[in-house]
Amino acid sequence: MMPQALATADIGMAMGTGSDIAIETGDITLMRGDLRAIVTTIKLSKATMRNIKKNLFWAFIYNTVGIPIAAFGLLTPWIAGAAMAVSSLSVVTNALRLKKVKI
Repeated sequence: MMPQALATADIGMAMGTGSDIAIETGDITLMRGDLRAIVTTIKLSKATMRNIKKNLFWAFIYNTVGIPIAAFGLLTPWIAGAAMAVSSLSVVTNALRLKKVKI
């Protein structure tokens, strides 16, 4: 009965010490048998979603500004390549900030 409930739930969490079926069915598997890890998981997932939204926002702004400049021929290919590298670097460094999230 338990695995069916996990399969139909919006979010399923299973303990790493649980049955194999529950672990396979759950979206998230908590490796420790500590229920307090659920709070940590929710906080980390919210921080991850905020990070994703920030990255999408900045990528949208970057493309909104960069594409018209490139379309009018005001951007040389090497500058456009460097700008893309800086954009990728900013996304990666923003994602690395998740390591510092206080949980």
